Amino acid sequence: MSRKKYNLRRYVAEAVFLPRRVLDLEDAAMENRQLNRRLAELTDILAEILVPATERDEEKLAALVAKFREESLAP
Repeated sequence: MSRKKYNLRRYVAEAVFLPRRVLDLEDAAMENRQLNRRLAELTDILAEILVPATERDEEKLAALVAKFREESLAP
């Protein structure tokens, strides 16, 4: 199996794009964190909804839904 040899010119050409690539990866990581947080909030809401009505904390559920709507529908 032969490996391609990189010369200095190719390293420099690829290195020019590294700062942009790092910024793109940081943006993707931030978006991933936000999606994970939203999923956790939805899981909390779903868990509260699935609790039998006699044990459910309606105020907590209303607060969770309001918070989720406020954060999800905000521009």
